[in-house]
Amino acid sequence: MHDRRAADHADVQRRTLRLLMLAVVPAGIGVTGSFSSAALLGEDLTGAAALGTLAASCVTIGGALSTVPLAQRMARTGRRAGLVRGWSIGAAGSALAAVAAITGLYPLLLLGSLGVGVGQASGLAARFAAADLADDAGRARAIGLLVWASSLGAVLGPTVGLGAVGQAAEAAGLPALAGPNLLSAVVFVGAAGLVHRWLRPDPLEVLGALRPAAPTTGALQALKERISEAAGPVRAIAANPAARLAAGGMVVGQAVMTGVMTATPLHMRSGAHELQVVGFVISVHIIGMYVFAPVVGWAVDRIGPRAVLALGGVALFVGGEMASHTRAEDSMGVFVGLFLIGIGWSCGLVAGSTMLTAAFPPLERVGVQGAADLLMSGSGALASLSAGVIYQLSSYADLSHLAGLLALTITAAALVSIATSARRRQAV
Repeated sequence: MHDRRAADHADVQRRTLRLLMLAVVPAGIGVTGSFSSAALLGEDLTGAAALGTLAASCVTIGGALSTVPLAQRMARTGRRAGLVRGWSIGAAGSALAAVAAITGLYPLLLLGSLGVGVGQASGLAARFAAADLADDAGRARAIGLLVWASSLGAVLGPTVGLGAVGQAAEAAGLPALAGPNLLSAVVFVGAAGLVHRWLRPDPLEVLGALRPAAPTTGALQALKERISEAAGPVRAIAANPAARLAAGGMVVGQAVMTGVMTATPLHMRSGAHELQVVGFVISVHIIGMYVFAPVVGWAVDRIGPRAVLALGGVALFVGGEMASHTRAEDSMGVFVGLFLIGIGWSCGLVAGSTMLTAAFPPLERVGVQGAADLLMSGSGALASLSAGVIYQLSSYADLSHLAGLLALTITAAALVSIATSARRRQAV
């Protein structure tokens, strides 16, 4: 009976992974298409670089605010319902951002970017759905494959959105920066439709990890229960050394990546680079983030997640320093630096997600995963907001340098953890 159940789980896992790999392609286009245009559109509408980076920051803020509610919904109703809701809100947000570009109403851009952030949070949650039914040996590989599949869309978003689609929008009499957001709205709908139709059975149903629906209560009591429900997983992460390191790797990687990437379009445009070149740089960065994720997953299985986290911190540091020493008129250092930052982020995400999932039993995982994504997205939102201030008051060079130094903290923490584990083994 146990063997038959394991075989059934393996079959559902294969079908779930294939479906999710297909769905995250349009979802990736949706997120990066809107995100890559947000800072530029915000600056165009207001004339202020800080307000431009605020618009981009709202994507990460929207992601941070929605991670826990999405996780709570998934814990009760399944992965399918959560992903469909998140990507549908992403579609609505992208449409609002397109309306902002057409009407010139900056507040609509902020609201739209918040909605796109919800779509981004759904894409992050999809990696955990890909690992729900995976065994211990295949968990890192499943996460790596899902992150890799995201690259197919994520790379296309900036290149196509700021390039061909932006030109098509202009030809139709619309602002060029309306194009990426209209594209994003359409592809988010496509991702939601795929999951709604084909993600059956739901992996959490197969795993038997769905929670019963909460009894109906008053609005204030329901809010208190939601806050308490969100605080429990955060405390669980804080009490677990492996989970602390895992979440720390994800948080630092997200902060470094988001902070530098938010200001890069403004830095490059100040050097008179065309929109297509800016889009290409962001696409190269996203290639680093996603394309090599299966290799990162393989490395996690071979040398362990702590070693991969340490290497990821080094890649983030070197990438930040390369970007820091590149003038606005030049581009090669930004190309290479952003690529390395993408690699470092991938190391933190895949290794951290694998460690986090392994640290808790199935019934606790969804809540803990949502809490970790909240911390990660929150760090990205804070980094994005800080990036605008540092860029405005100081320089892109200082921003990238500070981000690189921050990355070394996760390398140090991972090395300490490796040394501590080695001493414990020797003591035994």
